Amino acid sequence: MSDEFRSSRRDVLRFAAAALTLSVTPVRGVFAAAQPTVLGVRVWPAADYTRVTLEHDQPIQFTHMLVKDPYRLVVDLEGVEFNSVLGSLPNKIAENDPYIKLIRAGRNRPGVVRLVIELKNEVKPQVLSLQPVGDYGYRLVLDLYPAEEADPLAALLRSEEKRSPISEPPKADVPQVARLVTVVLDPGHGGEDPGATGRGGHHEKDVTLSIARRLKAKMDAEPNIRTMLTRDGDYFIPLQQRVRKARRVQADLFVSVHADAFVKSTARGSSVFVLSEHGASSTAARWLAQRENAADLIGGVSFGVKDQHLARTLLDLSQTATINDSLKLGNDVLGELGRVNSLHRGRVEQAGFAVLKAPDIPSILVETAFISNPEEERRLADDDYQDRIADAILRGIKRYFAKNPPLAKSKLARLD
Repeated sequence: MSDEFRSSRRDVLRFAAAALTLSVTPVRGVFAAAQPTVLGVRVWPAADYTRVTLEHDQPIQFTHMLVKDPYRLVVDLEGVEFNSVLGSLPNKIAENDPYIKLIRAGRNRPGVVRLVIELKNEVKPQVLSLQPVGDYGYRLVLDLYPAEEADPLAALLRSEEKRSPISEPPKADVPQVARLVTVVLDPGHGGEDPGATGRGGHHEKDVTLSIARRLKAKMDAEPNIRTMLTRDGDYFIPLQQRVRKARRVQADLFVSVHADAFVKSTARGSSVFVLSEHGASSTAARWLAQRENAADLIGGVSFGVKDQHLARTLLDLSQTATINDSLKLGNDVLGELGRVNSLHRGRVEQAGFAVLKAPDIPSILVETAFISNPEEERRLADDDYQDRIADAILRGIKRYFAKNPPLAKSKLARLD
């Protein structure tokens, strides 16, 4: 092969490669990649905070700024065209939203959509960009927290003042609580995080809130028990924040209410779980803990914010004593649940549940039944069954307190 031919062949190959590169290189207005599209918008108002979620099919570049006089949050979405989904956002703001007065959305300039969120008062916004997880695509989350964090203990005391002094007569077969105790009830999941969904369409987050509300009403009728819900509506609370709320009110007990799910629809029965320092008590317990701990990924939380106290809890010498008390509580509650439903396992199980990591509060996670089992899903949606489950949990708690009277709270247990 002559040198001239080789040179000519190299030139042809270079030209072909260049032509191929040009043919696939994006050119604005001709071969440009499709712009991100906003597929859904959701608003979750609550006393704790209001969340605005934009779900989209591709990553979005955005900027945001907080403006005063009047207070408003301005968000610019780059490379996004205004569509009917974004146009529906203003209609999703309720008049009684604690933080948002109104939202304006529109095309600010070519390729930029601007959201202006007019606020009722000053807020501390947290803006999160979330990767696809579960059934969700990409999400831009705007969390609007009050400038001054609400004090759950003050709120609990205010609700205590409104309590009716009338209580139900004590049942003969259930021991009574000797002194005033505080129980924090934690309805699992909520808001962006629906939890498990049964074949009949019932969401775990709705079942847990309904049972927890019933349980709270029954406890509030007791003379020596006061209660607080970690959430009292359909909104997401990070796992760490649930624990922090319990510690802020110096809770004597923490009870997280859930509705179990498994890949096989034949799984059935109620269960009780507590924290483990040394690994899960079974493969199923480990699997469940991983699923429940994933709530923060699904609900959407900033993992850049670390609670140093909770990060050290498993090194705290008080944790072992707390876990022992949790096991006692769990056994009493499990025994009472067995009078209402079959038990998935006949003993309290242990695993690394993030929501049970308060170092100084006995804590249990109650799986009321399997929402993935069609028969148990129907029972979980039934008012009478929810009442009987709530009664069983209350009986278990009262039996625990009768055998383990709570000590005076140490000043060191005050928060953070």
